[in-house]
Amino acid sequence: MSFASLGLSAPLLKVVAEQGYDTPSPIQSQAIPAVLEGRDVMAAAQTGTGKTAGFTLPILHRLSQGERPQGGSQIPVRALILTPTRELAAQVGESVATYGKHLSLKSAVVFGGVKINPQIATLRQGVDILVATPGRLLDLYQQKMVRFDKLEVLVLDEADRMLDMGFIHDIRKILAVLPKQRQNLLFSATFSNEIRNLAKGMVNDPVELSVTPRNAAAATVTQWVHPVDKSRKPALLSHLIQTHQWQQVLVFTRTKHGANRLTKYLEGQGIEAAAIHGNKSQNARTQALASFKSGGIRALIATDIAARGLDIDQLPQVVNFELPNVAEDYVHRIGRTGRAGASGQAVSLVSLDEKKELAGIERLISQRLNSQTVEGFEPTPGGGPKVDENDDRQPRGGQRRGDGGNGQRRSNGGGRTSNAGGRGNTGGRGNGGGRGSSSGQRGDANGNRDGANRNSEAPAQRRQRSGGGQRRSGGGTPNGNV
Repeated sequence: MSFASLGLSAPLLKVVAEQGYDTPSPIQSQAIPAVLEGRDVMAAAQTGTGKTAGFTLPILHRLSQGERPQGGSQIPVRALILTPTRELAAQVGESVATYGKHLSLKSAVVFGGVKINPQIATLRQGVDILVATPGRLLDLYQQKMVRFDKLEVLVLDEADRMLDMGFIHDIRKILAVLPKQRQNLLFSATFSNEIRNLAKGMVNDPVELSVTPRNAAAATVTQWVHPVDKSRKPALLSHLIQTHQWQQVLVFTRTKHGANRLTKYLEGQGIEAAAIHGNKSQNARTQALASFKSGGIRALIATDIAARGLDIDQLPQVVNFELPNVAEDYVHRIGRTGRAGASGQAVSLVSLDEKKELAGIERLISQRLNSQTVEGFEPTPGGGPKVDENDDRQPRGGQRRGDGGNGQRRSNGGGRTSNAGGRGNTGGRGNGGGRGSSSGQRGDANGNRDGANRNSEAPAQRRQRSGGGQRRSGGGTPNGNV
């Protein structure tokens, strides 16, 4: 089967060919005809299946064939794509712009964590396709900066992740202001009871698609485990990077604090590294990702917020510095490598206290992971010295106290430690003078209410997460497909 056989228009086939694709992936070959027919769709699609093009291409085709509604000074939105995180919104927005470059349609991306005024200016010029995170979209709607009275298509991308992150109330508010007559496309890694309950009031006689085994990693990804004492994980990671001369490795930690500490440690070992998580500004996150893709840094240290929003071509290595609390997140993490038919490696550094998490992962993927002990890093029977994840000292084997870590001190107000690495910015608890870190805030200085900064990494969340634990992963394209 070719893209030409799916009924897409010539401008879309041209751009698909320009991108080097000729054969649709399974989700694309099933979803594109259904969307073109105007059917509602519920698709279970894992990370790396090419699902983004599965809904982007037919939406662009439908809108380009129709007549743009007249809205006076403000052109109403015709297609709305909701995503849970900024990174995923940016990725989807890039796909829309790329595939639609030979069409006259206008698109935009809006999310929190950045100033709202430039987004308002873009919306005033008129937008056919809007990609948004729920919180910022509601902010713009309440300011009467966006219209939905002519909406034709609604997409919920990573619907399960949005529910995990507490967006159910925002989603229901958005659904309430949309036209009843519209096409609905719901994409989710799994169809849980919560997802089906949401779908009852949203889709009408949907086509249900499921093309990949649940909780399956790409066959091209080689997975193994290095047992090690918890206190020696940083030194082992540095050893692996330098010994194997890894030039591009994505490393997952559970918490933002842990990501910062590990980044400082690796930099102290002469390894270029950067952290990406919910406490980082959008500009900092964008710059870190761009530098990682270009080879400016060797190690990108991320919490699970990045698991669905990162799309990096030919990423060779993923390291689980700490195993995730939720087993499904393991699959989403390692789904960042082994894409587009390329080979990849997924390495997990496992300490004695993670025995339960490892067993859960192996049960989930129905596979026993190969265990390889690294000479000089053999685990001790008792698991080695205990490590306090909230301790502000450097990991053992690295810099002395005061030289590295986060360099954290208590804030002026005597509250919790500041995430900025210095004294509390406003003399209160944490970065913004509110309780804890900025990610727990309902809104920040930029009016943010969205995925990355709104409870996306809060502790004691659903499924007993701690720190940065999240669920699910983002789109992408394996096996040479779009």
